[in-house]
Amino acid sequence: MTASNPTRLILFSARQYDADTFAQANTSFGIELDFQEAHLDAETAILARGFTAVCPFVKDSVDEAVLERLHEGGTRVIALRSAGFNHVDLNAAKRLGMIVTLNRRLHRAVARTREGDFSLNGLLGFDLHGKTVGVIGTGIIGRVFGNIMAGFGMQLLCYDPGKPADDLLARGARYVELDELLANSDVVSLHCPLLPSTYHLINEHALNRMKRGAMLINTGRGGLVESRALIGALKSGQLGHLGLDVYEEEGGLFFEDHSDHLLQDDVLARLLMFPNVIVTAHQAFFTREALIEIATTTLGNVQAWVSGAPRNIVDA
Repeated sequence: MTASNPTRLILFSARQYDADTFAQANTSFGIELDFQEAHLDAETAILARGFTAVCPFVKDSVDEAVLERLHEGGTRVIALRSAGFNHVDLNAAKRLGMIVTLNRRLHRAVARTREGDFSLNGLLGFDLHGKTVGVIGTGIIGRVFGNIMAGFGMQLLCYDPGKPADDLLARGARYVELDELLANSDVVSLHCPLLPSTYHLINEHALNRMKRGAMLINTGRGGLVESRALIGALKSGQLGHLGLDVYEEEGGLFFEDHSDHLLQDDVLARLLMFPNVIVTAHQAFFTREALIEIATTTLGNVQAWVSGAPRNIVDA
């Protein structure tokens, strides 16, 4: 693209913080940006006509029908501003010759809790030092998490069908089968992508295989955990603590204000009633630094494609 014909990128499900951070990051790229609050679907795809690249969020639909409409309108790049890609039909994108790029650099959000009860009753915790943490998925985020936990003096058990991470091995990590990890971990943390092979990876059987009273953390993808199975495990005490930043039925719930309405999701409503459960609304990415990195990486992915050297590509 030339200066007189700049690359055009449209963002769907855009909020004010997206506009602010992308505008800030775009000073280094000069890409023409358009921000749409509407979610991407088969009807709104027409808004992307004439845009080289489309930037959807996790709530947007990027199925075959949407991709075909985007392709007809001239879109050639799907630049995700998320770490997950299970909402994208990768086979359809490949058939249409469209590039799908992934945002691979995400920081953790800091949990914020405000309570009016300052007593210590019922708040007895446990030290991390000397305990065992099971890290499921040791890509970039899983590796960072593992290194942080090692810094607290925790023993690392890892499960990942890919190549073991050298930095975690140097920390004394052991790569084991999933059942061994579940049976021996005081804390289990999920950092793998949502694929057909990982859907409901943590189900009733897996929960029963965990060490009794262990903690489960999911900041990955909601579909990795069978939500209904969590209720029985919490009631029986098999699962001692639960932290969720994602939920498998979060579409239509997370990123929106429902405080004036009754929660219609019975499973989520029951989970929220447990005192040993913390649920946040998919906000582990939501820091200033993370948003700037997301914007910079997304714009960089688009610019790399324009330059003929695409990067961070997701393939079917």
